[in-house]
Amino acid sequence: MKELINSDAIPRHIAIIMDGNGRWAKKRGAARIFGHQNAIQAVRDAAEGSAELGVDYLTLYAFSTENWARPIEEVNGLMSLLVSTIKKELPTLQKNNIRLKSIGNILSLPKDAQDNLDYAKKATQFNDGLTLILALNYSGRWEITEAVKKVAQDIVDGHRSTEDITEGLLGAYLDTKGIPDPELLIRTSGEMRISNFLLWQVAYTELFITEVLWPDFRREHLYEAIVGYQRRERRFGKISEQVNS
Repeated sequence: MKELINSDAIPRHIAIIMDGNGRWAKKRGAARIFGHQNAIQAVRDAAEGSAELGVDYLTLYAFSTENWARPIEEVNGLMSLLVSTIKKELPTLQKNNIRLKSIGNILSLPKDAQDNLDYAKKATQFNDGLTLILALNYSGRWEITEAVKKVAQDIVDGHRSTEDITEGLLGAYLDTKGIPDPELLIRTSGEMRISNFLLWQVAYTELFITEVLWPDFRREHLYEAIVGYQRRERRFGKISEQVNS
Protein backbone atom coordinates (compact mmCIF):
# COMPACT_ATOMS: atom_id res chain seq x y z
CA MET A 1 0.00 0.00 0.00
CA LYS A 2 2.80 2.42 0.86
CA GLU A 3 4.15 2.18 -2.70
CA LEU A 4 0.76 3.39 -4.02
CA ILE A 5 0.88 6.64 -2.00
CA ASN A 6 1.52 9.84 -3.92
CA SER A 7 4.06 11.67 -1.76
CA ASP A 8 2.98 14.98 -3.32
CA ALA A 9 -0.60 14.65 -2.07
CA ILE A 10 -0.20 13.64 1.56
CA PRO A 11 -3.01 15.07 3.74
CA ARG A 12 -1.66 17.72 6.11
CA HIS A 13 -4.03 16.71 8.89
CA ILE A 14 -5.46 13.27 9.63
CA ALA A 15 -7.98 12.65 12.43
CA ILE A 16 -8.83 9.22 13.83
CA ILE A 17 -11.79 7.98 15.87
CA MET A 18 -10.15 5.06 17.67
CA ASP A 19 -13.07 2.64 18.06
CA GLY A 20 -13.40 -1.04 18.88
CA ASN A 21 -11.20 -1.59 21.95
CA GLY A 22 -14.05 -3.05 23.98
CA ARG A 23 -15.18 -5.39 21.23
CA TRP A 24 -11.59 -6.51 20.67
CA ALA A 25 -11.33 -7.45 24.35
CA LYS A 26 -14.76 -9.10 24.43
CA LYS A 27 -13.78 -11.38 21.54
CA ARG A 28 -10.95 -12.60 23.76
CA GLY A 29 -13.11 -13.03 26.84
CA ALA A 30 -11.33 -10.19 28.64
CA ALA A 31 -12.37 -6.98 30.38
CA ARG A 32 -12.72 -3.85 28.24
CA ILE A 33 -9.61 -2.27 29.75
CA PHE A 34 -7.60 -5.11 28.19
CA GLY A 35 -8.58 -3.72 24.78
CA HIS A 36 -7.47 -0.22 25.74
CA GLN A 37 -4.13 -1.56 27.00
CA ASN A 38 -3.54 -3.40 23.74
CA ALA A 39 -4.34 -0.31 21.65
CA ILE A 40 -1.05 1.44 22.47
CA GLN A 41 0.74 -0.21 19.55
CA ALA A 42 -1.96 1.09 17.20
CA VAL A 43 -1.36 4.63 18.47
CA ARG A 44 2.37 4.19 18.02
CA ASP A 45 1.97 2.83 14.48
CA ALA A 46 -0.42 5.63 13.48
CA ALA A 47 1.87 8.33 14.88
CA GLU A 48 5.14 6.95 13.55
CA GLY A 49 3.60 6.10 10.18
CA SER A 50 2.15 9.61 9.85
CA ALA A 51 5.46 11.20 10.86
CA GLU A 52 7.35 9.09 8.33
CA LEU A 53 5.02 10.14 5.50
CA GLY A 54 5.27 13.84 6.33
CA VAL A 55 1.79 14.37 7.77
CA ASP A 56 1.79 17.64 9.73
CA TYR A 57 -1.02 16.92 12.22
CA LEU A 58 -2.58 13.75 13.62
CA THR A 59 -5.56 14.14 15.97
CA LEU A 60 -6.66 11.11 18.00
CA TYR A 61 -10.04 10.96 19.74
CA ALA A 62 -8.75 9.53 23.01
CA PHE A 63 -11.53 10.30 25.51
CA SER A 64 -14.86 12.03 24.92
CA THR A 65 -16.98 13.92 27.43
CA GLU A 66 -19.56 11.17 26.99
CA ASN A 67 -17.04 8.51 28.06
CA TRP A 68 -17.42 9.59 31.70
CA ALA A 69 -20.75 7.70 31.64
CA ARG A 70 -18.97 4.36 31.22
CA PRO A 71 -18.52 1.99 34.21
CA ILE A 72 -16.33 3.63 36.85
CA GLU A 73 -13.74 0.85 36.74
CA GLU A 74 -13.24 1.40 33.02
CA VAL A 75 -12.95 5.19 33.42
CA ASN A 76 -10.43 4.81 36.25
CA GLY A 77 -8.49 2.30 34.19
CA LEU A 78 -8.43 4.65 31.22
CA MET A 79 -7.17 7.55 33.33
CA SER A 80 -4.44 5.36 34.84
CA LEU A 81 -3.50 4.11 31.38
CA LEU A 82 -3.33 7.68 30.09
CA VAL A 83 -0.83 8.64 32.79
CA SER A 84 1.39 5.59 32.34
CA THR A 85 1.31 5.76 28.54
CA ILE A 86 2.35 9.42 28.38
CA LYS A 87 5.32 8.65 30.62
CA LYS A 88 6.29 5.55 28.67
CA GLU A 89 5.90 7.00 25.19
CA LEU A 90 7.75 10.29 25.74
CA PRO A 91 11.09 8.84 24.48
CA THR A 92 9.28 7.61 21.35
CA LEU A 93 7.87 11.09 20.74
CA GLN A 94 11.32 12.61 21.10
CA LYS A 95 12.95 10.01 18.85
CA ASN A 96 10.44 10.74 16.10
CA ASN A 97 10.56 14.53 16.53
CA ILE A 98 6.83 14.56 17.42
CA ARG A 99 5.27 17.49 19.25
CA LEU A 100 2.40 16.68 21.62
CA LYS A 101 -0.65 18.92 21.98
CA SER A 102 -4.15 18.43 23.39
CA ILE A 103 -7.67 19.72 22.89
CA GLY A 104 -10.66 19.39 25.18
CA ASN A 105 -11.57 20.23 28.77
CA ILE A 106 -8.20 19.21 30.19
CA LEU A 107 -8.79 20.92 33.55
CA SER A 108 -11.48 18.35 34.36
CA LEU A 109 -9.05 15.43 34.08
CA PRO A 110 -7.42 13.94 37.21
CA LYS A 111 -4.47 15.99 38.49
CA ASP A 112 -1.84 13.35 37.72
CA ALA A 113 -3.12 13.07 34.15
CA GLN A 114 -2.96 16.86 33.76
CA ASP A 115 0.57 16.99 35.19
CA ASN A 116 1.95 14.22 32.96
CA LEU A 117 0.27 15.66 29.89
CA ASP A 118 1.62 19.12 30.65
CA TYR A 119 5.13 17.74 31.20
CA ALA A 120 5.11 15.85 27.88
CA LYS A 121 3.75 18.86 25.99
CA LYS A 122 6.50 21.11 27.38
CA ALA A 123 9.19 18.48 26.76
CA THR A 124 8.21 18.17 23.08
CA GLN A 125 7.25 21.78 22.35
CA PHE A 126 10.32 22.46 20.19
CA ASN A 127 9.98 19.32 18.06
CA ASP A 128 9.09 20.35 14.53
CA GLY A 129 7.91 17.13 12.91
CA LEU A 130 4.42 15.70 13.28
CA THR A 131 2.11 17.41 15.78
CA LEU A 132 0.19 14.71 17.67
CA ILE A 133 -3.04 16.10 19.13
CA LEU A 134 -4.87 14.15 21.82
CA ALA A 135 -8.58 14.96 22.11
CA LEU A 136 -9.17 14.38 25.82
CA ASN A 137 -12.44 15.01 27.64
CA TYR A 138 -13.47 16.47 24.30
CA SER A 139 -16.71 16.92 22.38
CA GLY A 140 -17.39 18.97 19.30
CA ARG A 141 -20.53 20.54 20.76
CA TRP A 142 -18.63 21.48 23.94
CA GLU A 143 -15.88 23.11 21.88
CA ILE A 144 -18.32 25.18 19.79
CA THR A 145 -20.31 26.17 22.88
CA GLU A 146 -17.17 27.34 24.66
CA ALA A 147 -16.12 29.32 21.58
CA VAL A 148 -19.52 31.06 21.45
CA LYS A 149 -19.23 31.93 25.14
CA LYS A 150 -15.82 33.52 24.55
CA VAL A 151 -17.10 35.55 21.60
CA ALA A 152 -20.14 36.67 23.62
CA GLN A 153 -17.91 37.74 26.52
CA ASP A 154 -15.70 39.76 24.18
CA ILE A 155 -18.81 41.49 22.82
CA VAL A 156 -20.01 42.27 26.37
CA ASP A 157 -16.56 43.63 27.22
CA GLY A 158 -16.62 45.85 24.15
CA HIS A 159 -13.77 44.10 22.33
CA ARG A 160 -16.03 42.82 19.55
CA SER A 161 -19.34 43.63 17.91
CA THR A 162 -21.87 41.27 16.38
CA GLU A 163 -20.80 42.53 12.94
CA ASP A 164 -17.36 41.01 13.59
CA ILE A 165 -18.72 37.47 13.76
CA THR A 166 -17.66 35.37 10.77
CA GLU A 167 -16.70 31.74 10.27
CA GLY A 168 -13.07 32.78 10.49
CA LEU A 169 -13.59 34.64 13.74
CA LEU A 170 -15.42 31.77 15.42
CA GLY A 171 -12.74 29.35 14.23
CA ALA A 172 -10.16 31.47 16.01
CA TYR A 173 -11.91 30.79 19.33
CA LEU A 174 -11.87 26.99 18.93
CA ASP A 175 -9.34 24.70 20.60
CA THR A 176 -7.92 24.01 17.13
CA LYS A 177 -7.03 27.64 16.45
CA GLY A 178 -4.13 27.78 14.00
CA ILE A 179 -4.48 24.12 13.00
CA PRO A 180 -5.78 23.29 9.51
CA ASP A 181 -8.99 21.30 9.26
CA PRO A 182 -8.50 17.55 8.74
CA GLU A 183 -8.53 16.41 5.13
CA LEU A 184 -9.02 12.79 6.19
CA LEU A 185 -11.02 11.29 9.06
CA ILE A 186 -10.49 7.58 9.77
CA ARG A 187 -12.92 5.60 11.91
CA THR A 188 -12.15 2.05 12.94
CA SER A 189 -14.56 -0.80 13.82
CA GLY A 190 -16.98 -0.11 10.95
CA GLU A 191 -19.24 2.34 12.79
CA MET A 192 -20.77 5.05 10.56
CA ARG A 193 -20.81 7.96 13.01
CA ILE A 194 -18.77 11.08 13.72
CA SER A 195 -19.58 10.78 17.44
CA ASN A 196 -19.36 14.46 18.33
CA PHE A 197 -15.77 14.72 17.07
CA LEU A 198 -14.44 17.92 15.45
CA LEU A 199 -17.94 18.87 14.28
CA TRP A 200 -16.86 22.31 13.03
CA GLN A 201 -13.61 21.14 11.47
CA VAL A 202 -14.82 18.12 9.45
CA ALA A 203 -17.29 20.03 7.25
CA TYR A 204 -15.36 19.03 4.11
CA THR A 205 -13.28 16.17 5.45
CA GLU A 206 -13.08 12.89 3.55
CA LEU A 207 -14.30 9.94 5.65
CA PHE A 208 -12.65 6.52 5.60
CA ILE A 209 -14.41 3.74 7.52
CA THR A 210 -12.58 0.48 8.19
CA GLU A 211 -13.88 -2.70 9.82
CA VAL A 212 -10.54 -3.14 11.61
CA LEU A 213 -10.85 -2.83 15.39
CA TRP A 214 -8.50 -0.20 16.79
CA PRO A 215 -6.08 -2.55 18.65
CA ASP A 216 -5.43 -4.28 15.30
CA PHE A 217 -4.81 -1.02 13.40
CA ARG A 218 -1.32 -0.85 11.87
CA ARG A 219 0.60 1.26 9.37
CA GLU A 220 -0.74 -0.67 6.39
CA HIS A 221 -4.26 0.38 7.41
CA LEU A 222 -3.12 3.99 7.60
CA TYR A 223 -1.59 3.65 4.14
CA GLU A 224 -4.82 2.13 2.82
CA ALA A 225 -6.82 5.10 4.12
CA ILE A 226 -4.43 7.59 2.54
CA VAL A 227 -4.52 5.78 -0.82
CA GLY A 228 -8.32 5.83 -0.67
CA TYR A 229 -8.24 9.55 0.13
CA GLN A 230 -5.92 10.27 -2.79
CA ARG A 231 -8.22 8.51 -5.23
CA ARG A 232 -11.10 10.86 -4.43
CA GLU A 233 -11.90 14.18 -6.05
CA ARG A 234 -12.36 16.96 -3.50
CA ARG A 235 -14.73 19.54 -5.03
CA PHE A 236 -15.79 21.75 -2.07
CA GLY A 237 -19.16 22.44 -3.69
CA LYS A 238 -17.76 22.95 -7.20
CA ILE A 239 -18.11 20.62 -10.20
CA SER A 240 -15.35 18.42 -11.60
CA GLU A 241 -14.64 20.71 -14.55
CA GLN A 242 -13.99 23.64 -12.20
CA VAL A 243 -11.70 21.64 -9.93
CA ASN A 244 -9.68 20.20 -12.81
CA SER A 245 -9.45 23.35 -14.93
